[in-house]
Amino acid sequence: MEKFFHLKENGTNVSTEITAGLTTFFAMSYIIVVNPMILSKTGMPWGGVFLATIIAAIIGTLVMGLFANVPYAQAAGMGLNAFFTFTVCFGLGFTWQHAMCMVFLCGLINILITVTKIRKMIIRAIPTSLQHAIGGGIGLFVAYVGMVNVDLIKFTPKDDKAAKVGAIPAIPGLAVLKNPVLWLFLIGLILAIVLTVLNVRGSLLISIVVTTIIGIPMGLTTMSNSVSIMGAFHDLPTTFCAIFSHEGFPTLFAKPSLIPLVLITIFAFSMSDTFDTLGTFIGTGRRTGIFSEADEKALENGSGFSSKMDRALFADSIATSVGAIFGTSNTTTYVESAAGIGAGGRTGLTSVVVSICFALSIVLAPVVSAVPAAATAGVLVVVGCMMASSLKEIAWDDISEAIPAFFAAVFMAFSYSISYGIAAGFIMYCLVMTCKKRAKEVHPMLWIVSLLFLLDFVANAVL
Repeated sequence: MEKFFHLKENGTNVSTEITAGLTTFFAMSYIIVVNPMILSKTGMPWGGVFLATIIAAIIGTLVMGLFANVPYAQAAGMGLNAFFTFTVCFGLGFTWQHAMCMVFLCGLINILITVTKIRKMIIRAIPTSLQHAIGGGIGLFVAYVGMVNVDLIKFTPKDDKAAKVGAIPAIPGLAVLKNPVLWLFLIGLILAIVLTVLNVRGSLLISIVVTTIIGIPMGLTTMSNSVSIMGAFHDLPTTFCAIFSHEGFPTLFAKPSLIPLVLITIFAFSMSDTFDTLGTFIGTGRRTGIFSEADEKALENGSGFSSKMDRALFADSIATSVGAIFGTSNTTTYVESAAGIGAGGRTGLTSVVVSICFALSIVLAPVVSAVPAAATAGVLVVVGCMMASSLKEIAWDDISEAIPAFFAAVFMAFSYSISYGIAAGFIMYCLVMTCKKRAKEVHPMLWIVSLLFLLDFVANAVL
């Protein structure tokens, strides 16, 4: 174990890695039930998506742990699954088989830009101030995810008419603390804060477990989302390799008039998937030392898979295509991995533990799905506090540095998207440097990526 994962070298041990793996798993286990709930709206069988979600998570996370030796977990990405269902299938009228083909191609594109070192070039092009902003921004994003998951932040429509037509304009505010879910969240939050401040070993995992138990008499920890395992296995053949059936690739490009729309959709999938992952790696890996200075030099000067970052990017890039083969939307590196990293996870052993937990969840789905969002939300808020410390490295008294950093960090939470936060930071950085007549100092890759983001925004507006 020590020889394979280099535990001592990374300042960790087996028990810490196991605790970190359990913490990450429970922080992201909601996807096991939520993903099939969303994708089944397209006509996909619930049980097939359920198993595809778990299988893709197992394979992707296992490759991340054994090949890259980093503590990151992968699963079907929230936001991307909603885009798959509500925009691609409902909005554009594509079948779920065609949408799954696009996800598969998105994965191949990610593999290509990883092998050709384009991803590495992007990472090297990011200024130090924006790297810190991305790290701190992910902290704000993670904390915001925790709060939104329990509806602590409430959005009230400005008027009844806006509510009836489904208009977006609304007034944000703090929810009234009369909901049992919020009570359980506050209990978990206070417990996580107290245990963390007191440096209790396994504080975050203890908080999740204790809060889950407290939720039983409150009626919030239930097994109401029980799953029929036999039924799930019966449904899997419907989604497995559906992209290669007649309803998949053979008919995806059958109508020449739809080819531009297909390409734009694949591009939108790829942009979001790529920069969600890059943001997670930059925001969590560099601050904690998972990707060390030596690893950074290997990333810059090496060839093949000469660094942890190389191998981690490759592990992430193959997960999406693998997931599409089994029948789930984009599989990506989870920002909730920050919970396990906050619990001390530093090596791939953490990821292996997460994979084992996903495997066990096939038969223990009722138990896993019983963990309420309120039990993990407090942990995410505390982890967000830890990660926000990166913002102190930014020269806030220099407005030219502060503006791009502010947009990168804050937009991650406001737009509920890591990639859009990065987009805002990149675009503002290019704008500020141009105003200062220092445009030539901006790395060409940053200009290219900023332009691609602008094209992505235009594409989304057209869609």
